Amino acid sequence: MWTNCFFSGSFIEDTSNKNMEPQRETLETAWQLSLGSYHISEEYGFLLLNPLKELPDHYRPWMEIAKKLPHLIESHQLRAHVNKMPLLNCQFLKGYREQRLAHLVLSSITMGYVWQEGETQPIEVLPRNLAIPFVEVSRNLGVPPILTHSDFVLANWTKKNPEGPLEISNLDTIILFPGGESLRGFILVTVLVEKAAVPGIKALVQAMHAVLQPSQDALLKALQQLKLCIQDITRTLGQMHDYVDPDIFYAVIRIFLSGWKDNPAMPRGLIYEGISKEPLKYSGGSAAQSSVLHAFDEFLGIRHSKESADFLYRMRDYMPPSHKAFIEEIHSAPSLRDFILSSGHGHCLTAYNQCLEALAELRSYHITMVTRYLITAAARARSRRLNHLPGPPQALEDRGTGGTAALSFLKNVRDKTLEATLHPRG
Repeated sequence: MWTNCFFSGSFIEDTSNKNMEPQRETLETAWQLSLGSYHISEEYGFLLLNPLKELPDHYRPWMEIAKKLPHLIESHQLRAHVNKMPLLNCQFLKGYREQRLAHLVLSSITMGYVWQEGETQPIEVLPRNLAIPFVEVSRNLGVPPILTHSDFVLANWTKKNPEGPLEISNLDTIILFPGGESLRGFILVTVLVEKAAVPGIKALVQAMHAVLQPSQDALLKALQQLKLCIQDITRTLGQMHDYVDPDIFYAVIRIFLSGWKDNPAMPRGLIYEGISKEPLKYSGGSAAQSSVLHAFDEFLGIRHSKESADFLYRMRDYMPPSHKAFIEEIHSAPSLRDFILSSGHGHCLTAYNQCLEALAELRSYHITMVTRYLITAAARARSRRLNHLPGPPQALEDRGTGGTAALSFLKNVRDKTLEATLHPRG
C-alpha cells in the first residue's frame, strides 16, 4: 500500500501491512468526534466544501495550461507547453483548499502529458518542472502523485449560482480533458452521487451512537434511513445514462483516468524526474477511491474476498487521509452484526438485511453500467473504428481505470454483500 512517506525523495509502496488495523481509541471518545474533524461536511459529505477555482498569481503558468487542457491535448501541444513551464515553488500555496486545487491542476496536467498521444506513445519521464511541485503538494496532502477521485470529483465542481441548488443545471467543472459534455456529465453526476450519500453517512454515525447507548429504536431508524439513502444513490447514478455517451467515455475519456500500475501500456511505471531515478507505479482513478461504499461496508461488516479486499484497501491510500481515518474509525467500533444478533431485535435484523439488499442492488446496477460503458463500448469499438474519435485504448480493454478486471471484481464484491445476510439465532 502507498504510504505518506519520503525515502530518498520518493514515495514508497508498502505491502507489509494489509490488515490496516487502526489504533483503538476509547469508543466513547472516538464517537464524540464530529464529521467536520474528518473533513466531512454535514451538507456535502466527502465533497470538498466550496472548491477554489483560482490559485495565487504566482501559479498562473499552471492555471493557464490547465484551463486549456482539452485544446492543448487535441492539438498535440500540451507536452511542448509543459516543457517550457517554469519550476515553481509551492511555498506560496496557503491553506487546504489551495493545496487541493494545486493537486487537481498538477494531476490533470500530468495525465494529459502522459497520455497526449494515446496508449501507444505514453511518456515514461515526467519532467522535473512538473514532477517536483506535484510530488511536494501530494506529500503535503498525504495522497499519491496521480489524479484521484478526490481530485477529479470531490474538488472539481462549482455552483454557477452560489445560492442555487446542487443540480446538474447549476453545476460546472473546474478542470476538463477532451470529452466535452460527456466528460462534464460524468464528473457532475458523480458529484451528485457523493451528495446523495450524505444522509447515509449521517445515519451511519447515528447508528454507531445507537449501538453504544444502546438504543434499538434509534438503531432501527438509522438503518431505515441508510437503506433509503442507498436507493437514492442508485437512482442518482442512473443520470449517467442521460449525460454520458458510452462511445465517448470509452474511446476518449477513459485513457486520461488511467494510471501506471497494473497497466500493460506502461508496465515499468513513470519516472518522476528530480524525485526518483526509478519508475514509480500508481493506480488510475477509480470509483473504489470513493469513501462512501468503504464506509458502508465497514459499518455493515461486509467481508470481501482477499483479492478484492487487497485492492479496496490499497484504494484507501488514494483518499484524503482524514477520510481514510473515518473509515478506519468505523472499522474499530463495536460490531453492528454482533449487536443485532445478540439483541434478538427482529426489526433491526430485517432493516439490516434490507440495507444489504439495497447495497447489492446498487452494485448490480453498477455492473450494468460498466457493461454498457466498458464491455459493450469495447465491442463496438473493435467492430468499427469511430471516425470522429481517436483509437480507443486496448491495453485496459476489459479492465477498470484502477487496473482491476472490472466485471469479475464487481460481481465478487456484490456477491459478498449478499453473503453478509443475517439469520435469526435459533
